[in-house]
Amino acid sequence: MTRLVRVVRRLAAHELRGFHSLALWVARRRHGVGAGARPAAYTGPQTALLFGFAFVAVVETVVLALIVPWPLVHAALLFVDVYTVLQIVALHAASVTRPHVVGVDGSLRVRYGQFVDLRIPAADMARVRVERRYPEGRTVQIHADGVVDIAVGSQTTVTVELARPVAFVRPLGLPARARVVRLHADDPRALVDALARTRTEEAGRTRPGDRTPTASHPLTPERTAPSPVPDQPA
Repeated sequence: MTRLVRVVRRLAAHELRGFHSLALWVARRRHGVGAGARPAAYTGPQTALLFGFAFVAVVETVVLALIVPWPLVHAALLFVDVYTVLQIVALHAASVTRPHVVGVDGSLRVRYGQFVDLRIPAADMARVRVERRYPEGRTVQIHADGVVDIAVGSQTTVTVELARPVAFVRPLGLPARARVVRLHADDPRALVDALARTRTEEAGRTRPGDRTPTASHPLTPERTAPSPVPDQPA
């Protein structure tokens, strides 16, 4: 029962963040992108698909309104269809208003809509590279070896290897730890370059005597060829 309550609360929180994202989208504002931070969009592969789903739901609503003769059934189906369209638009709004963020301190905030928010401190990043992969299955996959895939349109374009595991919360509220994070960015090279550039700028602003041991991990940007074979489902 405790787990069920936690899941219900988590889903309710996702709903609220989705509605908040709709308001931000209408106001043309973004969440969590502070002064000097560099946002990285990831909505490219899914935008057409989401609006395609929304269009189908609208058509279904109109068709059912014409063929369902029972008022109560019609009202129930209308509510379900309208709510479905609202959720689809909310996911798009959340994906637009909650981009990945490269912080001024060289950190990386990896997000997917209102469901995932994984923060990677600059000191915990070892290597980052442009790498196109095609994981099959769910959008968010957490493998037993600590590899986390956060795919958009069944693809990831950036791989971040960590110097040490980073804790985060799964979409349904369970804790997890990531050793490698693979994410999608519409412009992966710009994201990798922003991380390297921000790290260089941060190092220039920090006096050598002020650096702590944990901040000394070098960030090594790399570029590799696309993965020749799609990942197998976890």
